Amino acid sequence: EDVDIPSRRVLITGATGLLGRAVFKEFNGNNWNAVGCGYRRAQPRFEQINLLDSIAVHDIIHDFQPHVIVHCAAERRPDVVESQPDAASQLNVAASGNLAKEAAGIGAFLVYISTDYVFDGTSPPYKETDAPNPLNLYGKTKLEGEKAVLENNEDAAVLRVPILYGEVERLEESAVTVMFDKVQFSNKSANMDHWQQRFPTNVKDVAAVCRQLAEKRMLDPSVKGIFHWSGNEQMTKYEMACAIADAFNLPSSHLRPITDCPVLGALRPRNAQLDCSKLEMLGIGQRTSFRAGIKESLWPFLVDKRWRQTVFH
Repeated sequence: EDVDIPSRRVLITGATGLLGRAVFKEFNGNNWNAVGCGYRRAQPRFEQINLLDSIAVHDIIHDFQPHVIVHCAAERRPDVVESQPDAASQLNVAASGNLAKEAAGIGAFLVYISTDYVFDGTSPPYKETDAPNPLNLYGKTKLEGEKAVLENNEDAAVLRVPILYGEVERLEESAVTVMFDKVQFSNKSANMDHWQQRFPTNVKDVAAVCRQLAEKRMLDPSVKGIFHWSGNEQMTKYEMACAIADAFNLPSSHLRPITDCPVLGALRPRNAQLDCSKLEMLGIGQRTSFRAGIKESLWPFLVDKRWRQTVFH
């Protein structure tokens, strides 16, 4: 049998992660020949590559000759970055710069996924041209990663996104979905941050933006530089938890809003809202409502299965 393999090739790093899986699925389902790579959880579905191994990175890029590389791999947990700064810097900065150099070497379009945490959150909404001022080490490493990418590859793109959620393999994979157990187990009260303003964004939407950006770039070489994408519903974690409770008809009276600035862990920006008009002007974008997205993401983790019957039958 001759299998028709699409001629457009994309390589996705971090393809085992929450965002990477969605990006792989999006390209794969839209007539791209997609190869994903991961590290600890790669086999058997994805290529196993240590992004700190520059020879391995060189080899896979030269063997596969991708037109596009979407670089999702990162250490993205701020508290882990604070406790393991060297390892985080190796992955977020050094590996990103090397990938950008390799991409430039074969003329591939690199999309580097960055974060709203490059901003200090004092004067939102932020445009791509606004001066970054990260408050925590995670934001600093991602900003250094942006610089390393654009210094090594002036034709690359940086896509900054905020807090992500979507179809998780474990609730801990996302700072949004991890709240579900606190919502479900209403026998004890749960303190929820009601200080930091967030814009929860579905990974399926970010994946669609990556693909649209890649396809736009194949027609127009001027598509490069820094871009922002984000959901447009502003919520604190307390408000997200209440919305999750509401979506599943669960009580929310045990959830307690905490309006003080958090003292523990890495510093967080109060409101790092991203202005997405640059991508919107290019006709690029997709947004799933938080209620619809969170329902789809969380129903497999519902403890009280009776609810499923009412919704799905």
